[in-house]
Amino acid sequence: MATHDPRIPQPIRSDGAGAPDYGPRNVLRDIQNPDLLVPPKTDAGTVTNLRFSFSDTSMILKHGGWSREITARELPIATTLAGVNMSLTAGGVRELHWHKEAEWAYMILGRARITAVDQNGRNFIADIGPGDLWYFPPGIPHSIQGLEQCEFLLVFDNGNFSDLSTLSISDWFAHTPPEVLSANFGVPESRFDKQPGKQVYIYQDDVPGPIHSQKINSPAGEVPHPFKYELLKQPPLEFSGGSVRIVDSSVFKISKTIAAALIEIKPGGMRELHWHPNNDEWQYYLTGKARMTVFFGNGTARTFDYQAGDVGYVPFATGHYVQNTGNDTVWFLEMFKSDRFADISLAQWMALTPTQLVDSNVRVPSSFSKNIKKDKVPVVKYPPYTYKQKHD
Repeated sequence: MATHDPRIPQPIRSDGAGAPDYGPRNVLRDIQNPDLLVPPKTDAGTVTNLRFSFSDTSMILKHGGWSREITARELPIATTLAGVNMSLTAGGVRELHWHKEAEWAYMILGRARITAVDQNGRNFIADIGPGDLWYFPPGIPHSIQGLEQCEFLLVFDNGNFSDLSTLSISDWFAHTPPEVLSANFGVPESRFDKQPGKQVYIYQDDVPGPIHSQKINSPAGEVPHPFKYELLKQPPLEFSGGSVRIVDSSVFKISKTIAAALIEIKPGGMRELHWHPNNDEWQYYLTGKARMTVFFGNGTARTFDYQAGDVGYVPFATGHYVQNTGNDTVWFLEMFKSDRFADISLAQWMALTPTQLVDSNVRVPSSFSKNIKKDKVPVVKYPPYTYKQKHD
């Protein structure tokens, strides 16, 4: 009979429910997902998967960089947004292209240069650093080039999007007769003899010179609303358990279809019990370890564990929280297919509802409901002893 190795987690709850698993299993996966192996007692019902890791996706490797994506094909419930994790080398180019979808991006590390031209011939060029955002509306042609090794997250406002199905300049050239290209640009057909013949996607080039050396003045001028936003220059909203930076069309004018928040949760902190009244939530975890329980109503809830590089998803208006379960700070992005960020706090709702009604509904002492803060506190600090007992 197999013996129990205390280093290997087992599907046994502290009250004795469950039994050891001595059969074939992926122990490292179970360690990464403790709340799937031993769900909280409050989990119930059948809930679809709400987590997918970029580490479980297929890499597209090119000279000049790589990319990988999480769409509704990998995470079927994620119908509103899709994400692409991309890296470019110094000089690496994501070629001139455009999408039918809007593109929202967050620079994770390194620096890159973006260019774009709108429908009125107004152009834009900017250098992007860590924590900076960019947004290109649907149909706006653009490019990205690494100024040094860089990595970024691209988010598109369609869950079924694929970055490989974009419209690229090399692909269009390859499928346009040379005589048509010649007539269009007013040059001999021989100028197009060395065309790639297919979509290039990502390629290696030289690192471009200073931005002023590449600037081209358009007769129509520059775009009226910048395609770049420096998120980390925005003063954060500070709370006991962490901080919040909200970015939507009220501050990033061009970003009409994607709103977001950058959330910091300190060790012992929690993104409060809340929900969103505007749309589904697509998450990307930048650092740390966390867990999230999503409440679907009708006696149904499920808990998932997340770490850096994971994508989480919360269906429209379902209640949830995100709790830091590690010793390092959790940073993650909340994103929505919307022009504005919106959330509803469970605590604030209760605090602004007649006390007698709240007390009789959830059967708590009046001293509890009277002391709930009326101001929203998105990131809370839970009692140190609770955190200490859980993690010692």
